[in-house]
Amino acid sequence: MKSEIKPVYSSAKLSAQVARLGRQISRDYSGRTLDVLPILEDSFIFAADLVRNITCPVVCHFVRAESSMVRLGEAELKQIFFAHPPDLKGRDVLLVDAVLDTGITLDFLAKRILHARPRSLRLAVLIDRPESRRVDMRPDYVGFPGASNYLVGYGLSSVTGLYRNLPFVGSPNGHARAAVKRKAAKRRKK
Repeated sequence: MKSEIKPVYSSAKLSAQVARLGRQISRDYSGRTLDVLPILEDSFIFAADLVRNITCPVVCHFVRAESSMVRLGEAELKQIFFAHPPDLKGRDVLLVDAVLDTGITLDFLAKRILHARPRSLRLAVLIDRPESRRVDMRPDYVGFPGASNYLVGYGLSSVTGLYRNLPFVGSPNGHARAAVKRKAAKRRKK
């Protein structure tokens, strides 16, 4: 399985970046309790490692996003659903996701959380892809900026659900990349 994936970020590099983010977040929230909201499913490994590197008190809540495309006449719109967020009024909130791509889903969730009037709301992402952004959103904490490859591992899966368990982040190559493209093309046709 590993030979099908070309490593982009090694376990050591991931560990160093997550530790750096944990130190920065710990300094920023020193003496305060932080409510961490990992977005499932891609961020579960990153979030677990990040929380273990944060030294201030942490309360974890887990949010799952589900989206689908809906056709309204000529237009196709993205519908986004979330589990009900916890009561976050007056709390310091940190959203955690593995990848910030278009930003549409995270922007929607952030606006929903802001309606609860938290004291603060910030975003931590492992990988930021600003060239794909479709909304005005910038993460406060970034592990790796500008990654443009299709990536798997360290919680990120292929369209078939494989590779989440890899201890590194990598890019499918050869046969694995072709299989991913075939599966994605089949999904788009549905």
